[in-house]
Amino acid sequence: MQKFITLSISFIVLLSVFSGCKGDGWEYLFNGKDLEGWKQLNGEAKYEVVNGEIVGTTVANTPNSFLATEKTYSDFIFEVELLLTEEMNSGIQFRSESTPEYNNGRVHGYQCEVDPSDRAWSAGIYDEARRGWLYPVDLNPAAKTAFKMGEWNKYRIECIGNSLRTWLNGVPVAHVIDDMTPEGFIALQVHAIRDKKHEGRQIKWRNIRIKTENLVPSPAEDIYVVNLIPNNLSKAEASQGFKLLFDGKTTNGWKSATGGTFPKEGWEVKDGVLSVLDNGGDASKKGGDIITTEKFGAFELKFDFNLDEGANSGVKYCIGNNGPSIGLEYQIIDDERHTDAKNGIGGNHSLASLYDLIAAKKEERFVKKPGEWNRGRIVLFPDNRGEHWLNGRKVVEYTRGDSAFNALVAKSKYAKFKNFAMTAESPVLLQDHNNTVHFRSIKIKPLN
Repeated sequence: MQKFITLSISFIVLLSVFSGCKGDGWEYLFNGKDLEGWKQLNGEAKYEVVNGEIVGTTVANTPNSFLATEKTYSDFIFEVELLLTEEMNSGIQFRSESTPEYNNGRVHGYQCEVDPSDRAWSAGIYDEARRGWLYPVDLNPAAKTAFKMGEWNKYRIECIGNSLRTWLNGVPVAHVIDDMTPEGFIALQVHAIRDKKHEGRQIKWRNIRIKTENLVPSPAEDIYVVNLIPNNLSKAEASQGFKLLFDGKTTNGWKSATGGTFPKEGWEVKDGVLSVLDNGGDASKKGGDIITTEKFGAFELKFDFNLDEGANSGVKYCIGNNGPSIGLEYQIIDDERHTDAKNGIGGNHSLASLYDLIAAKKEERFVKKPGEWNRGRIVLFPDNRGEHWLNGRKVVEYTRGDSAFNALVAKSKYAKFKNFAMTAESPVLLQDHNNTVHFRSIKIKPLN
């Protein structure tokens, strides 16, 4: 009798799971028997149900494949467990779409990455077939060890309003603030393969569930936040100590680098963007460099920039002890069209470089072209370590004042300046190099 009761209870539990029981607010999206409620899009990878699990199998000579929910979802908390025993790329689409007018129905939208490679970007956020990487896990290196090859991995995705957050095996991985797509389907990806020898590799999914009502966000996690809403300071960023240096409407907090007021010519604020304008060679229209009215010691600076073709500008810091515009510079330049990008030593005049000192090590696919917005980041730690980032990738690192740094300075245009860039506090400077460059979402966090 006891055995019968135990078996009956187990059957009832399984039945409640596969029937989508909502007693605790969760709805199961997979019934454990077939692919009811799902549809396949784009590629021809194989999806089947085996032993109560969805199994995706790679197939050669076919595009990325997606098993998508027939329903769409806006705000939700989603969980799934997945298993890989061989290395293959995959992902979980969310708030995604497939429409005839967009690239002939190609699936596009947010993707929570499955990446068992040495890169280890699992649970980072990628924008499939649209903007590319939004949150490479280089931004949160502590999360790189969360994925477990050969074991079941639990993914969690929270989409509440414009906040998109991911966890992997309980580890917080990514946090993006974005409002491009407020609703869409969820899909399980089997990535296209380039080498036929990788055909037949499999990924398995189980315990696929979603909650859409009475959502309570998880407690705040102190991880890096990528905020893609212009000039917006999210609650998470504010709690971490960030503040806006540009409010999107005025020049409050900025002044000329050589005078007490903001330039009357050469700069403008329009449509939420602070722009330095091309003066066409007319010196009377040149506004000159501008600086923050506040000085900073160690800090983390985030900013978006968008340059015209052939333009040159920069963000400078650690200035003041050798003149109002002499200091370290995050180079902003059109590498293809501006001649100065080819000057210097080993590319140290190129985009995102520590100008005339250290060349940025960057991949072309992480560089947005003129006319598109790039995300810049400068970190100057209290111990004098410095970093430049571009679109979520670290491209420069150095230690201010150490022997390697001093040797670079000695070979640079700055060799003549005593104690170059060693000032304790400095404003942040935006450079007027005679070309049109746009800035927005300028935020700073003092570091102690």
